[in-house]
Amino acid sequence: QTQLVESGGGLVQAGGSLRLSCTASGPTFTNYAMGWFRQAPGKEREFVSAISARGGNTYYADSVKGRFTNSRDNAKNTVYLQMNSLKPEDTAVYYCAAQWRPYSSTLAKEYAYWGQGTQVTVSS
Repeated sequence: QTQLVESGGGLVQAGGSLRLSCTASGPTFTNYAMGWFRQAPGKEREFVSAISARGGNTYYADSVKGRFTNSRDNAKNTVYLQMNSLKPEDTAVYYCAAQWRPYSSTLAKEYAYWGQGTQVTVSS
């Protein structure tokens, strides 16, 4: 059973930065494509970014493109989401997710494993 643990959330002013981390248990991290999703109060969970299993391909929602960077260190079983130029509308609980396949998806239903989430709050 793969377990995912996120960290790095917090409170930041608009225009600031945060880096989220997601560490996976188990020796087969390189077989998992990884995704980041977020859910704001009263809203549905939405796709933020995804990265392929080997890290060669990344995808971003239009709302974060140019501000967020998704990367992974397979030696550390960890994926990162660097978030710059944060806006109040980025406030949400951020989740990382894993799927057993080389290439990632933007669809939450295709991810089998999920972390517990980490709160990101951006003040104006």
